[in-house]
Amino acid sequence: MAEEYFTRMGDGRRIFMTRQCIMDDIHDGVYDAVDAAGVPALSEDDMEYICDVICMKSRIVGVEPGDEAVLSNDGGQLKITQDSGGSGVGIDMSRLEAILMHERGFAHDSFELGWTDYSIKAIKPIIANEMQAIEQFNLTTTIPLLYGAMPNMGAYYAPDGPYGNPTDLMRNFKIEEAKEQAERATEHVARDITYVTTLLDSAGCEGFNLDTVGSAGDGDFVAALRGCEAYRKACPNAYINIGMSSETVLGIHGSLEYDGKVVAGMYPHDQVKMAAKAGANVFGVSVNTNTSMSYAWNVARAACMIKECVRQSPIPVHADLGMGVGGVPMHETPPVDATSRSTKIMSELAHVDGI
Repeated sequence: MAEEYFTRMGDGRRIFMTRQCIMDDIHDGVYDAVDAAGVPALSEDDMEYICDVICMKSRIVGVEPGDEAVLSNDGGQLKITQDSGGSGVGIDMSRLEAILMHERGFAHDSFELGWTDYSIKAIKPIIANEMQAIEQFNLTTTIPLLYGAMPNMGAYYAPDGPYGNPTDLMRNFKIEEAKEQAERATEHVARDITYVTTLLDSAGCEGFNLDTVGSAGDGDFVAALRGCEAYRKACPNAYINIGMSSETVLGIHGSLEYDGKVVAGMYPHDQVKMAAKAGANVFGVSVNTNTSMSYAWNVARAACMIKECVRQSPIPVHADLGMGVGGVPMHETPPVDATSRSTKIMSELAHVDGI
């Protein structure tokens, strides 16, 4: 009987597979990426390498010396202070204490401050407080300390915002009105990003992480790019990261452009060019996990897209390896056997600059 290896499904469930079954799923995942994103397939050697990593007997694996990648973060101190409903661990401490724990206890390479409602719109009313916080925290910390928030354009649509919800309008066949509302919301979000980022910069913030970009579709992506462009123009020395929410830009509007190109349907190797054009220093590439497929299928598919993104990118690329992206199972507490293998594969095979 063929030996079976412990691995995972995309939802984190423990399974056992033979090496041949793992290789079959790796092939299928790679060719799904080729079909979806139009990227080159991984070589047979690359796929054998992924299989070797998955079949390693150690629960936790690591990279070889020289293949280390720097670590960045989204959500900031919320990973400690929020409860499990917000992907945290619910430890009652101040924001500063949580940041110092990551710096001095967890040895993070960089970190960020974030508000409880991790969205641009929610920060506007309390911007003076956050300017004071970022100034104070920077006096205490040593590592680069950024601020982070999502564009979260969904918060600008009814019933929470001033603009009509395009999906509701399209449901009633009001297509042109839906597109108009998306365009107006896009402009508003871009203005708010510029407002928040430039004020934080004036208080000594070392940069900004625009996180989960594109979660509300192509308008969300374009708003982030326009906001980034204005931020770069106003603050030439700012460090800007654009981290995506998904492997492809959903076409809610369908015709919105940046730099003369329609952004709907863009995959990572095209998204990164838009981010670089807007002035970002780093691009956070995101490839979604399919919970009904194996870890082998998911990580091979992600590696195929991310390797091509890195190859075509004019700026450093940090792979998003959280719950449900980068091959990592969609689970509130992603299993370390999967996260460590994804880290090794993305560092040594896809050659990302950071995680």
